[in-house]
Amino acid sequence: MKSFVYTITDPVGIHARPAGLLVKAAKAYPDTTITLLKGEKSAKATQLMKLMGLGVKGGDEITVTAEGPSEEGAIAAMEAFFRENL
Repeated sequence: MKSFVYTITDPVGIHARPAGLLVKAAKAYPDTTITLLKGEKSAKATQLMKLMGLGVKGGDEITVTAEGPSEEGAIAAMEAFFRENL
């Protein structure tokens, strides 16, 4: 399992547009489970409504994990996605 911690820089946080883009990016790795953790809550990166239900706002710290055969590529893609979009 690979993971990284990221502090959200977008003041609005994970709202509809970036959440949709995140789901699309995560679905590129169907054999790997990508999960976002915020405090006690977690959601798979492919579940749009659960992602938005985490209530991630600007300044929040989240942990992103990837587990599966493509975890190296998936975690690198997620890090790039968060830097570019959130």
